[in-house]
Amino acid sequence: MPTLRLALSQVNPSVGDLAGNADLVRSWTRQAADAGAQLVLFPEMMVTGYPVEDLVFRRSFVAASRAAVQRLAADLAADGLGELPVVVGYLDADGPPQVSGDAEPGRGARNAAALLHRGVVAARYFKHHLPNYGVFDEDRYFVPGDTLTVVRIGGVDVALTICEDLWQAGGPFAAARQAGVGLVVNINGSPYELNKDDIRLPLVRRRAVETGATIAYVNMTGGQDELVFEGDSMIVSAEGDLLTRAPQFVEHLLVHDVELPAATTPPATEIVADGMRVAYSTLDGIPPTPSGPAATGGLIEPVADEAEVWQALVLGLRDYVNKNRFPSVVLGLSGGIDSAVVAALAVDALGPDRVVGVSLPSQHSSEHSREDAADLAKRTGLDYRVEPIQPMVDGFLANLSLSGVAVENLQARVRGVTLMALSNQEGHLVLTTGNKSELAVGYSTLYGDSVGGFNPVKDVWKTLIWRLAKWRNTDADRRGETAPIPQNSIGKPPSAELSPGQLDSDNLPDYDVLDPILIGYVDGDLGRDGLIESGHDPAVVDKVLRLVDTAEYKRRQSAPGTKISMKAFGRDRRLPITNRWREHG
Repeated sequence: MPTLRLALSQVNPSVGDLAGNADLVRSWTRQAADAGAQLVLFPEMMVTGYPVEDLVFRRSFVAASRAAVQRLAADLAADGLGELPVVVGYLDADGPPQVSGDAEPGRGARNAAALLHRGVVAARYFKHHLPNYGVFDEDRYFVPGDTLTVVRIGGVDVALTICEDLWQAGGPFAAARQAGVGLVVNINGSPYELNKDDIRLPLVRRRAVETGATIAYVNMTGGQDELVFEGDSMIVSAEGDLLTRAPQFVEHLLVHDVELPAATTPPATEIVADGMRVAYSTLDGIPPTPSGPAATGGLIEPVADEAEVWQALVLGLRDYVNKNRFPSVVLGLSGGIDSAVVAALAVDALGPDRVVGVSLPSQHSSEHSREDAADLAKRTGLDYRVEPIQPMVDGFLANLSLSGVAVENLQARVRGVTLMALSNQEGHLVLTTGNKSELAVGYSTLYGDSVGGFNPVKDVWKTLIWRLAKWRNTDADRRGETAPIPQNSIGKPPSAELSPGQLDSDNLPDYDVLDPILIGYVDGDLGRDGLIESGHDPAVVDKVLRLVDTAEYKRRQSAPGTKISMKAFGRDRRLPITNRWREHG
């Protein structure tokens, strides 16, 4: 049986940076060549970054993508890497955008893969299954391909597929089985969700057995706006055995030798299988199989949920800040658990010299909260400042007749104004710190504590916030480092401290009661009856659903934040603001 040395390049492209992404391909292809690779794979939309969203409709961008792929092929050859086949994802088009008046049926923008060899694009494949759920709108952007590309490389028939082609039955993988290929390449831009890796591996195993072919699955890593990609690239044999698996949330070159069945029939020009055409071609002249010991990529075992989420949040924050070229971040430090977790995430993502934490005490801020904020700053080493807000609040109250909740919200808004002023003066990105539970029920002040350009914990339920804090401290203890989050911040009852003796529990059910209802309603789309059948108290359900439904206008104005769940606010959950439907008791 022939052996191919595969190199799966799990890298971090940036949307719109065509030149930078091409440079990544060139440098990682060089590393792959030095490792003796015979076929190098890069993620979905590698050249353009992913997702490109409405850039698809800009014809200049499509033309630039196509030109960049041609130029990349030539540059690889000029680098002395022309004999090494390289698969990259990019944006192509064979007709006008589907939204234009001159659109043609069956033609338009394409989510494409190109096989680069000897200075040219030797083969192309257009994605067949286009996802149109959750964060995906690919039916809006792309036209599906109807042809499976099979390339004979080193005596092995290799099929090219893209991401969703793996997740849906039929189509390219069924065609690949009928075509008798030995290897299916699947390039991905698959966003992270907690426990998605536990679903992905069984799926790849099942497709490999169904297809009767080894699957090389390569996924990107890195953050793009709300999305974060964890990598988790892998190779699975035709028998469903996991051969090698890459680590999560880091760039990594996974190099592994795979024994594959030799192609036994002459390549056909075209056949039809499972409703798809199959187009064959042959690639001559690839690097020979290296001598010496076989290359093994190793197996990386998944980590605990809290560690996985922490890595996702750190990477999402780091890339949002760095890719948008912010020099630093600033956030309010209340001494509470949410701001403590966000501060620890920011320090892990950017280093303490790029994080400014500001204590903004009012007359209702307890002494222990001020001490806890200062303690966190000392533990993490961030730039710590104290800006009392009471004189500014008093100035407003001297000119406005306010009472009750209006005074509480005024304090939050003064804090927001102060943080934004520091942002304008010094160039920091303001981080907001509201968790998903608070966003769900509207427990925040619009233009107050909701102020910010990015929210690292936007998709993190309050109960998970506590788990993350405990895990991060335990992990620090394990490594002999200072735990970043004060125990007082973890252990004390949560409070906005906007009025004397105030606690979150004055207005909300305990979070151990609240979060399961919210998870059922928001993530699971359960109605009132379904929630009550799950064992929740009807009166509590009615109160929580009323709070969620009336807070949609606040959520629509909230900052973007890293998605870690199956249904994050924003891209995933799209409800009308003006909406009279209610789950009645």
